[in-house]
Amino acid sequence: MTTELTQRLAAAVENMPAFPKSVQSILALTRNVDCSPKDLVQVIGKDPVITVKVLRVVNSAYYNLSSQITSVDHAVVFLGFNTIKNLALSVAALSMLPSNHLTGFDAQQYLLHSLVTAGIAKRLAQRVHDTDPNDCFIAGLLHDFGKVVVAQCMPAQYQRAVEISLWRESSLHSALCEVVGIDHFAIGAMLVERWRFAPQLIETIGHLHGSNLKDTDMIACVFAANQICKHLRCDFGGSPALDELPEAICRRLDGTQEELQESLGDLTPMLEEARLFSML
Repeated sequence: MTTELTQRLAAAVENMPAFPKSVQSILALTRNVDCSPKDLVQVIGKDPVITVKVLRVVNSAYYNLSSQITSVDHAVVFLGFNTIKNLALSVAALSMLPSNHLTGFDAQQYLLHSLVTAGIAKRLAQRVHDTDPNDCFIAGLLHDFGKVVVAQCMPAQYQRAVEISLWRESSLHSALCEVVGIDHFAIGAMLVERWRFAPQLIETIGHLHGSNLKDTDMIACVFAANQICKHLRCDFGGSPALDELPEAICRRLDGTQEELQESLGDLTPMLEEARLFSML
């Protein structure tokens, strides 16, 4: 990278909002086996945005309750820790997505792709021993966040990349590399490093493509999840879905892409929940 590009990217990353403290607290609590619903309620109750979203989700047609739930206490017990955590992460991601529609950034499709990739990565993590399923979920959710940074802080360049990808019928990833001069995965890694995420999450987000692809369990889970997500038609301006996964990833996960997708079973509930969260 040139000095000018380095400075522009550093400024762009610096201008992105901090990851919400309330969401970080929810993540920490849901990892603690001794955490009680009361602990979660105390954190959620201090964040009016998450409170509203939790109550909206629990009372949505998706759950089809006979009577409305009006308290966060009851909502937390009904939804469970895992759904609350995923919802909090979705709210955090939504709060940082570009609001300028002129850039061509499809926030709903972006979040749908990210949530489905995250959910599949978490399930695939059960096939390996050296990675945490919750970390895989977060890595899957944030794997494309570099695109958000460009759309938010370099809207003209992002719009140009969208135009190029549509004109050439090529991936948004390659167009962004051409216009911005750097892989969006590297930008995403810079951002999560600023957010002080764990080193393995930074490594995963920064090494998910091409010659930079690394051979680790977490990267295998997120890479495979991203490809399966594309096959489910939940893509976001990415490269075409691969017919076969790289050999190293198949070895890590002990299966071909077709075998892995079949082992996941019916993904309809996951897709429906992701659609719900992406429209909040």
